[in-house]
Amino acid sequence: MSGADWPSSLHLVGSKALGGAERWVQRFAAALAECGASAAVGVRRGSAVAELHMGGLPVHPLPFWSVWDPISRQAITRLVRAMRPDLVQTYMGRATRLTRLSGARRPLHIARLGGYYKLAPYRHADAWIGNTRGLCDWMIGQGLPAAQVHHIYNFVDRAEAYPAGDIEVLRQRLHLREDTWVMLTLGRLIAVKGHGCLLDALARLPAHIGGRPWCLVLVGEGPLRAALEHQAMALGIAERLVWVGWQPEPGPYLQLADLVVFPSRDAETLGNVILEAWAWRRALLTTRFRGAREIARHGEDAWCVACDDASALAEGMQQLLRDDGLRAELVRQGTRRVEAEFSKEVILAHYLDCYRSVLRS
Repeated sequence: MSGADWPSSLHLVGSKALGGAERWVQRFAAALAECGASAAVGVRRGSAVAELHMGGLPVHPLPFWSVWDPISRQAITRLVRAMRPDLVQTYMGRATRLTRLSGARRPLHIARLGGYYKLAPYRHADAWIGNTRGLCDWMIGQGLPAAQVHHIYNFVDRAEAYPAGDIEVLRQRLHLREDTWVMLTLGRLIAVKGHGCLLDALARLPAHIGGRPWCLVLVGEGPLRAALEHQAMALGIAERLVWVGWQPEPGPYLQLADLVVFPSRDAETLGNVILEAWAWRRALLTTRFRGAREIARHGEDAWCVACDDASALAEGMQQLLRDDGLRAELVRQGTRRVEAEFSKEVILAHYLDCYRSVLRS
């Protein structure tokens, strides 16, 4: 698809910090730029999001001070009038609340939701996108018109392997022995991601699995870091954890990993980590949160255990690290799934269909 296929669009995100949703905005913006679409991004001035590279799309700093401030609303209105896009797509509550489009020839407003938020701040939009079927069904059940609720999953980019020498340098920088099992978890350090349960599970593991030591690399930052570090010390596993903070490009860490562990709690909506593990051809152990129940298939493309169950997580980690054949089969099926259902090309085609449908209506 070429740029001429796409209606013009403005994408607004009012976040201050970085997380999975913000990484998605960056990935989607870069994909639109690659297609040559006429698009731009509005971000919160001075935020971490403002530092992200949006694939070359124009980036407009906006106040986004609060969910109510009139100065931000006026700034959005001025930008929309200057750009005159066909569509304005907002992400999460702040940007959506502040986007109030009026006039006979105004652009249409699409609100994209990645969670089960209170819908009051979203109801004034013209159409809605949910990134899981369950979320879309819930929105319709809450009274949004079914014809204007569109289900579109996220995509992940194809993994491009880093040189082996770079990965070895990373291993040495993290002080990991060559024979160490490297388990990886990615996500903001917040309650819904289930890191506390994961640490409890790690404390149940033997010092060696299949004759090899293990460690966990945690990619992410958030308000629970200090509490989690204290928990790790109390459990006696602090020396086996490597905290690397937020990483704008987690690819090298995924390539280094032997196993990706995703311990989110039930409220997690989709879980991009599932798709990233598949794209990077890494075996995946995940809990059965909402999104995983919808897209992951236990024993085929992922090993799925109950949420908030440290014993099940520990058993899953041991089983997968001891069984090379099982890990290889999960990787094979996960690779097939991500290419067939969650590739950039597949998801962009769904977005283009959605945009055309909204404009026709």
